[in-house]
Formats: sequence, C-alpha cells, structure tokens
Amino acid sequence: MAAADTDSNSKQAAILASSWRAFATYGFRKTSMEDIARGAGMSRPALYLHYRNKDDIYRHLVRQYYDDAAAAVEAALAGDGPVTERLAAAFAAQGGAAVEAMLTSPHGMELLDAGQSAAAEIIRQGEARLASVYAAWLEAAAQAGMIRLPGPAPTVAATLAAALKGLKMTAPDYPAYRARVALLAAMIGDGLARP
Repeated sequence: MAAADTDSNSKQAAILASSWRAFATYGFRKTSMEDIARGAGMSRPALYLHYRNKDDIYRHLVRQYYDDAAAAVEAALAGDGPVTERLAAAFAAQGGAAVEAMLTSPHGMELLDAGQSAAAEIIRQGEARLASVYAAWLEAAAQAGMIRLPGPAPTVAATLAAALKGLKMTAPDYPAYRARVALLAAMIGDGLARP
C-alpha cells in the first residue's frame, strides 16, 4: 500500500472515531463538522476532503458496523460448542461495541433514528447480509444434523435478524439488551437443537 493510501486510511479512521464520540456525546443533530474535525486533529476544510457532510460520515459508520458485525457473527457461528452457545456468541458479537455505545449514550434513540434517515439503504443491505450469514450457517448445521429447521433457512434467518433488530430498538439500556439477547439465543438454540 502506498504511503498516501495509508495516510488517508488513518485520517479516515480518526474521523470516524471522532465522529462516533461526538455523536454519542452531543447527539447527531447537535454535532458539528467542527466538533468532528477537532476530535480528529484536523481542520474543518481538511475534513471536507474526506467526507461531504455528517450524513456521509454516518453512512460510513453504519457500513463499517455491518461489515464488522457480519465478520464477527460468521466467526462466532464457526466456533465450537453447542448450538445455543454458538448463537449466544453470534448474537453478542452482532451487538458489539457500536450497539453498546448507542444504548449507553443519552442520544441513543436519536442515533438509531439518524441511521434510518441517513443510511436506510445501507441498513437494509446490512440486515440482509447478516441474515444471509445466519442462513448459510443454519443450512450447514441442518445438513450436518446439528439442528432441525422449522422452515427454510433464509426464512428462519430473516426471523432471527428481525428479532435482534427489534431487541436493539426496544431495549431500555445495554444490560437489558444483553440479557434479552442471551435469552433469545437460549430459546432459539433450544428450539433448533436436535434432541
């Protein structure tokens, strides 16, 4: 990788980290491009060389979340252990640091709403990608005799993804979210596991 590419990538990483801190601290609406630039250690004009506006930055954050979540879910499902433990690990991995930050921020609901307005298509694609990761695992686990599917793998996977998204949108706080995700994994894992 060329030095210019490495420098650009490190600046973008600094911008994204700064923007997430600012959004969590001030909320999406009250965060300014100046706040983000200052946190990233650059001028506001330099920030505009990388991103057009806050919506553009937020879309990149959402895309990064789904990229990280899909990789983490896939790794958790590929691990060893009973079905319930794999699902619990995958569900916890899907939540990750981004969901924790959102649900512990006083601006969490605003950040969830901002995602829907600024990055609706990225969210739709990300949720579909997560569902396809679950579907591939469910299909393989059923073929290996580990689980019995109550319906087609893509339908079961879409149901899992919708349930997890619903928990994120309705949890009053992060500890409640974690407890509900663990309960969901236990219920689904027990329901899918072969007797």
